[in-house]
Amino acid sequence: MLYFELAWRNLFRNTRRTLLTCLLISSGLAVLVFADGGIRGMEKLMIGSLTKTLQGEGHINLKGFRQNLDVDLYLKNPSTIMDKLNDDERVAAFSVRVLSGGMIGSPYNSVGGLIYGVNAEQEKKVSKIKDAIVAGDYLTGKKRELLIGDKMAALLEVKTGDRIVLTAADANSNELTQDLFRVTGIFEFGNRELDEGIVFINLADGQALLGMKEGAHQIVLQFKNEATSRDNDFVLLENNPTQDLEWTGWLKLNPSIGAMLDYTSAGTTMIGFILFILISLGVINSLFMSIYERIYEFGVLSAIGTSRWEVISLVLLEALFLGIISSLIGLVIGAIANYYFSMNGLPLGEMEFSGVMFGNGNLYTELATDQFIFLPLYVILLTLITAIYPAFFASRIIPTEALQRAL
Repeated sequence: MLYFELAWRNLFRNTRRTLLTCLLISSGLAVLVFADGGIRGMEKLMIGSLTKTLQGEGHINLKGFRQNLDVDLYLKNPSTIMDKLNDDERVAAFSVRVLSGGMIGSPYNSVGGLIYGVNAEQEKKVSKIKDAIVAGDYLTGKKRELLIGDKMAALLEVKTGDRIVLTAADANSNELTQDLFRVTGIFEFGNRELDEGIVFINLADGQALLGMKEGAHQIVLQFKNEATSRDNDFVLLENNPTQDLEWTGWLKLNPSIGAMLDYTSAGTTMIGFILFILISLGVINSLFMSIYERIYEFGVLSAIGTSRWEVISLVLLEALFLGIISSLIGLVIGAIANYYFSMNGLPLGEMEFSGVMFGNGNLYTELATDQFIFLPLYVILLTLITAIYPAFFASRIIPTEALQRAL
């Protein structure tokens, strides 16, 4: 108990120096907590922009379809898969789609693009097609409705109410088929590749255009827990005897985005390393100055029989108190900042990476339990580690030299 009292008293022997050191350490921790929340928020924004826009968190399709989009590689009986998806507690929502490359033509122009046949109701739960509508209406299920991107609409010189001809290959005979559709809505995702390269029609119209009856090319999933989509072994129909199924999560679909997420996660480590340097400089400077001012005191302690380990413990206790106080202050500041921006957000401009748009809104920081447990413990541990050398230095002070220097 005596050493605790001595350590606490010595910590505030020079109040100004202690406060400055506390300010340095607490500021570093506050920045680390806020940066961690910002990086978590950025990861959530990136994953959400990728998986909630159109792609979903993963696809089920026949092996080989994803590589070449061969229209003849389609699920003959997707209802079997849908039944299993409905019974799987991990799955939040799914949507059945047909997908084919084709020609999209108007009386004025024609372009190549992707034709998606989607279930209008299911699609609301896995993508943001409905939210992206900027003119006209979303799909209602009526025959020959079509949604077109704003940039493709400009190329074809069409607007809502105009007619579009779709040309694609029959999934069974590979012969060209055509049908006439009416533009009922124009969407804008903010991604040039999507806004200029795809159209959406109702699932039944897509199946009829491609001659697929009840078939589907892919089933897009959203999970209750996003981490499930990262499981490469997630297979729903592992015992399906008739079709060779393939499951692909969003990370495998977008390896470059996965690499970018790794870089953002490394940001916290880099900030932690910078914090280590700052804390090291601050603590070592503060403790060495304190030790030099108290050389006589340490000399007396050694002279009256205080062991080296007791002196080391005394200095480390001072560092421990310094780390705890600084961590509490920094944690409060960082938590307040994190909470504020988790509710109000940080203005974020548009960014594009690997064809995916991020931003165009606010970045909301994320609060996490480990920010309030592991980060403060990390700072306290760093404070103790950096105090080891000054503590050993103090323990090696020779009493006679200390007393002579004090005279």
